[in-house]
Parts: sequence; structure tokens; C-alpha cells
Amino acid sequence: LLAFVACQRLAAMQPAGYDVYEQCFHNLDIVWYWGALQPIDTHRIAEWDRITDLSKEGGISKYASRGQGDAPVRKLYVQPGGFIGPKQGRYISMLPTVHNMDSFGFDTRVFGSGDVVAPSWAWLLDRRAKGRIALVDEPAIGIFDVALAAEAIGEMQFADIANMTIAEIDALMALLEDRRRKGYFCATWRSEADAVTLLHEDRVSVQSMWSPIYGNMGNMAGTFVEAAPKEGYRAWHGGASLSRHLEGAQLDLGYEYLNWWLDGYAGAVMARQGYYMSAPARARAALAPEEWAYWYDGAPAARDLLGPSGQVVVKAGQRRAGGAYQERASRIAVWNTVMDEYNYAARAWDRFIKRVNEGQR
Repeated sequence: LLAFVACQRLAAMQPAGYDVYEQCFHNLDIVWYWGALQPIDTHRIAEWDRITDLSKEGGISKYASRGQGDAPVRKLYVQPGGFIGPKQGRYISMLPTVHNMDSFGFDTRVFGSGDVVAPSWAWLLDRRAKGRIALVDEPAIGIFDVALAAEAIGEMQFADIANMTIAEIDALMALLEDRRRKGYFCATWRSEADAVTLLHEDRVSVQSMWSPIYGNMGNMAGTFVEAAPKEGYRAWHGGASLSRHLEGAQLDLGYEYLNWWLDGYAGAVMARQGYYMSAPARARAALAPEEWAYWYDGAPAARDLLGPSGQVVVKAGQRRAGGAYQERASRIAVWNTVMDEYNYAARAWDRFIKRVNEGQR
């Protein structure tokens, strides 16, 4: 497994070294620009017509929030000039597959629980959690968590939160540096294992979270829970692209692999980690009715539900935060995005993260 940036660089510079590029849509532009990938013919994708509108058109319904930033539709279709964009056509740049709406987790002992509690991204900068706040260390992800928090506390208002100006980046980093100096942040994490360790050691009261982490809470289960932020989610969408060197029998195998992603089994495995699939009908056929009811319909778990490795990840009676897929997908505030000023933001972010991790004052 490679980090996002390393994977993107390798894909762009060495297309002969791989057959399929599996990444998120926000890591697609550079690889496509360098000509490392070939268009995918949707006529060779068996489930193409059953892929959700969220993936193909930008919203789960015509009334749903599209969210700002790199929604997959904005770079899904290959345009007549060879560039990628939202105008629909036969050929696509990346097959939409797994996706989710991310937020953060919080300690109910600090923030409360039940229907009277209205989780907010502001909690990532809340003095009640001072000294016990952790952030995910990935510039195209973590910076949007804290940007949503900065807006939620009323300290900032971005013209386009998914494409910040240098002045906005500077102001956001100054705000974070102020909170860092005051001792708000205890750690950052890059892997699910790191985030789990912070939870098991009871070091955090609120932190950025990814769905599989909630199935490995240990003695914090029921105490540290998933937020459904009132401002909306930070979403992401993964997919798979074909390297430009594939042809003949190799290309046929590439299409076979793409179709496997949408054939049900992979969607069921992803669902058991809290992720959604772009062709959910086939995933449903591979899930038990109780699993589908919990993961997609937002119903209380009728029994204990197992994760991919066979461990219990959901206790009977639990309900997924945010409700059904339709509800969650209708409340997207921003998509993971590589901004125009990404390099500037990434350098500033890295400096901030280094100071947090070194405990500098």
C-alpha cells in the first residue's frame, strides 16, 4: 500500500509498471494529464446503468446537496478534446466504486449523547476537548475537517471551501497555530491503526474518523461514537482506472477486474466496513437482509453484525449515525479535493502537523 501522493506520482510517471490504478477521484487529475490512463468504455461495464446518480450525476437526487470540491462527476467523463469533465458520454476516466461520507468521532462523556445533542464540526476546535483532539494527517482530507470546524465556530468564511486562496490558507493555519499553542491538539494519525490506538489509550475526546475504526473500539464502544454533523459530511469517492499500456487479452482482464468490483462480493465486504458501493443493488444481493438494513437503510441492527474478518463490529440494537444511505448522501458539504493551491496548503499543513507531533510551543 502506498500513501496517496506516492501512489499518484508512481501512476503518473510509470504507467507500464501497473495495470489498474485504484485511488480516489481527487487523485486522478495529474495521472490523467500525464496520459498514463486510457478511457474506459462503459459499454463493457455490465452494471453501468445501475450505478447511482451520486456517482454519475453528482447528487443522490436532484434535490440533494452536491457538495463543493472534487465530486466524481466533475472529472468522470472523457470529453471530446481528451480532457475530463462532467458532460456525459460513453467513455469515462475512472470507474466509480467504493465511497463514503466521513465525519469525526466524539466522547459522549464530554459532549453528551442522544437526540438533544447536535454534533458539529466545531467540536474539532472545542475547548471542552482541549488537549484531547486528534486530526488525520493528509492534506487533501484533514485540512477540510479543520476548515469546516473553522467555519462552524464562526472564525472563518471561505468563498469556496474546496478551493481556498493563499490568504484563506494562511488565515486557517494561523487559527490552527493559535489553538496548537494553547494546547488543543494531542496527536495526528495517518492509519486506522494509529487512530484505534489513540482510542484504546483513552487519549482523545474528539478526532477525525474513518468508518472501519468504529468496529474496533474496544472498551470505548458506546462511549466514543460517530457524529452526523449538522453542517454536512466530508465525502470521498474511490474508483479504478486502466493503464494506457493494456491491450488485447490484458485489457480484457482489466475489464473483467473492473466488473468484479461491481458484481456484489466486493460491495458486501466494503459494506461490512461502513463503506458504500456505486452499484448497491448487487451488493445487496451479497448481504444478509439484516446487514443491508443496518448499513444501507439505517435501521437498528437486528442482531450482532460481523466485519470482514469475522469479528463483531455492530452490536444488536445499534443504529448507524446519520441514518440511511439516501440521508447521508444528501448531506455532503465538501468532497476530498486537491485544490489549485494544494502544494502551498500541503507545505503549510506539514509544518503544522510536525509541530503538533513534536509538541512544540
